[in-house]
Amino acid sequence: MLNFDYRNPTHIVFGKDRLAELDQLVPANARVLVTYGGGSVKRFGTLDKVITALGDRVVFEFGGIEANPKYDTLARAAELARRESIDFLLAVGGGSVMDGTKFIALAAKFDGDSSSLLHHGFNPVPVTEVLPVGTVATLPATGSEMNAFAVVSHQGGKFPVTHPQSFPVFSVLDPSLTFSLPKIQVANGVVDSFVHVVEQYVTFPVDARVQDRMAEGILKTLIEVGPVTVAEPENYNARANLVWSATSALNGMIGCGVPADWTTHMIGHELTAMFGIDHAQTLAVVLPSVWRVRKERKRAKLLQYAERVWDITSGDEDSRIEQAIAATQAFFEQVGLKTRLRDYDVPQERIADVVAALEAHGMTALSETGDLGLDSSREILELAW
Repeated sequence: MLNFDYRNPTHIVFGKDRLAELDQLVPANARVLVTYGGGSVKRFGTLDKVITALGDRVVFEFGGIEANPKYDTLARAAELARRESIDFLLAVGGGSVMDGTKFIALAAKFDGDSSSLLHHGFNPVPVTEVLPVGTVATLPATGSEMNAFAVVSHQGGKFPVTHPQSFPVFSVLDPSLTFSLPKIQVANGVVDSFVHVVEQYVTFPVDARVQDRMAEGILKTLIEVGPVTVAEPENYNARANLVWSATSALNGMIGCGVPADWTTHMIGHELTAMFGIDHAQTLAVVLPSVWRVRKERKRAKLLQYAERVWDITSGDEDSRIEQAIAATQAFFEQVGLKTRLRDYDVPQERIADVVAALEAHGMTALSETGDLGLDSSREILELAW
């Protein structure tokens, strides 16, 4: 097992009818900026419940954070936070709202051009003061409610941002708040969570037995409850298991002491930025091809994945690996996501543009071993078409 540090300070408030507890969770004298996205939290009454729970606090609202949050939008929110002396941010929405709010928390206290905060990769951004953030999660997918990472869109690219103080102070996870989601968003959440796990699991063995078995448990849970919660949106038990799986997939625990890949995410980000394909849908397209192209380097973990997650034990090694990849692809299709670029009307000749974007954004040495170059990315995209 690799060396690791692990710290996660986020207080999780899980279960039905917990919104009223915001009054105890948010500091009593806080000036609060509530952030949200396109308006569904208004239509379904969640925002009203949040505002009511905040009681007599001074509360401002900022709506319109996009599905892939844009820097320009977030910069306006940061300016509002500075102007109104906001001292607590409350994100109400899915991963994009939570990601965007984390960036607002960094930018609002930054003395300089906040766009410079987008260019530090997975290294902490150089800020000394960060506004505290709480979240009310309405979409199970990204795990942003329990980690310190965000992804922000700017000038045709998607940029990771992180800081040790970017963990939410608390996150309210009420599965019933997600019942009104469209089926495609639920399906996206299932696949996003699944790929978060395998990016940290299907790499190479380091004898991290606890992390492996936790990852396998999340994957098997998603396989069990994914189709059910898509088909039965008000099945509380299925949705509760999806919500906790999504959080557990990216709260850092299964990533302790193990190598991580993220190739699928980096290529997927370029597809989202260039063609507007939903994030999870790009993952469903790219992942099977990543595994086929990188089969030799991932052989041991792919075989472990085949046996422990899909119960595939017959056939030679190559056959078992291919069965596992095919089963994964079929699972993505079962919950409602297509797995080919052509399914999203991406012309094959545009693959060259995606590879050029990877090069422009420095994505030239991907994978858990840092040896996946542009030729391999091109091969992955061609195979995914």
